[in-house]
Amino acid sequence: MRLVKRTLDQIEPPVGALPDLGDSSVRILDVAQGAPAYPTAPSIVARIQEVAAHPDGGRYTDGRGLPALRAALAEDLSLDYGATIPAECLLITAGSNQAFCVTASALAEPGDDVVLTTPFYFNHDMWVRLEGLRPLYVETTPDAGQVSVEDVTRSLTARTRMIVLASPGNPAGVSASPDVLDDLADLARDSEVVLVLDETYRAFRGSQAPAHRLFSRPDWQEYVVSLHSFSKDFAIPGYRVGAVVGAPRLLDEVMKLMDCVAICAPRIGQEAALEGLRSAQVWRRERAEEVGRKHEAFRLAMTDASGGFELCLSGGFYGWVRHPGAVPDTDGVVRRLALESGVLAISGSVFTPVDRGFLRVSFANLELDEIDELARRLANFGAGR
Repeated sequence: MRLVKRTLDQIEPPVGALPDLGDSSVRILDVAQGAPAYPTAPSIVARIQEVAAHPDGGRYTDGRGLPALRAALAEDLSLDYGATIPAECLLITAGSNQAFCVTASALAEPGDDVVLTTPFYFNHDMWVRLEGLRPLYVETTPDAGQVSVEDVTRSLTARTRMIVLASPGNPAGVSASPDVLDDLADLARDSEVVLVLDETYRAFRGSQAPAHRLFSRPDWQEYVVSLHSFSKDFAIPGYRVGAVVGAPRLLDEVMKLMDCVAICAPRIGQEAALEGLRSAQVWRRERAEEVGRKHEAFRLAMTDASGGFELCLSGGFYGWVRHPGAVPDTDGVVRRLALESGVLAISGSVFTPVDRGFLRVSFANLELDEIDELARRLANFGAGR
C-alpha cells in the first residue's frame, strides 16, 4: 500500500521506541513516560464501578461533555485563577493531547505558522507538522526556562496563527511567570494570533498562587485558549479526559472536529473526573504535595550526583538533564542507559529541533528511595564511560 509522506516523516512515538529489556535481572527504573506512581483515588474507583454497572454507563454524553462535569470544572478553575470562567467556555476532550489537536486544527490551516517554545512537548510539534503547519521555534532561556517575549515577537510572520506554550512545561517542568504570560497575551491580542496555553500540570506547580491572571481580562476569549487534563490530577491517564477552555464560537468549530474523531470523550472518564472534582480535592492536593517532595529529593540527589549528568531545569513531573555523552547521539545514550543501567528515560532529541544533549526524566514516576538509586545509577554510568 502507499503511505503518505506526512506520517512517514514523523518520529516514532518515543515511549514505544524504548528498548525492550526482556528478562533483565536489574530492577528497572522507568522515568520515561510521565505517569502517576500512585493509584487512582478510592472514591473515583468506586464511582467507576458504579458507572460500569449502570445501564447507561457505556452511552454517549453530550458532545461538549457532561454538563455537570463542565460546571464542576468551571467552578474549580474559577477558584484556582480567582476569576469567573463560565461553563459555556469549556469543552471536554479525550485527554489534553486531543484538546490540543482539535484546537490547533480549528485555528490554523496548512501553510500557516505556529510558534513553539523549545524544548517543546513532542506531540505538539508532531501535530503541527502533521497538519501541514510550519513550526517557528523560539528558545527558552537555558538558566530559567523562560521565553523571551521579544524573541517571540521577532518570530511572528503574517501567517502566524498561534503561540503555543506549556506551563508547567513538558519536558523541562518550568512554569512561565505571570508577567511573561501577560506580555504574551498582549502580544497575541495586538498581533491577532491566539495564545494556546497547555496547563496539563497546573496542580503540580508547587505554588498556591494563581498560575496567571489571563482569565481576569475582560476580552481573554478573543486571544487565549487554555488546555487541561485530569490524568495526573486524579491518576486516570488511561480514561482519557481533558478540556479546552476558550471562546464558545471556537468551541463550536472544535465540536465539528470532535464529532469526526471521537463523538465525545469517554463517558467513564468523564464520570471519573467529575467524581474527583466532587470528592477527591484533598486527595489531589496531597498527591501534588507528594510529587513536590519527590521534586525536592530529585534536585538534592542530582546536586550530589557525579558522572557528568547535570540537572538544568525541573518542575511539575520532570527534570531536564544534560547527559555527558557525545552530541548528537542522545538516542544512543538512552539505549545504553536502558541496557547497561536499567534506566528508561526519554531522549531530549524529540523535544528540540536538533539534538542538544538532554534527557527528560520523570522523577514523579519513582518512589522516594528510588530517586537516590537513580542518581547512583546515572553517576556510575557516567563514570564508566
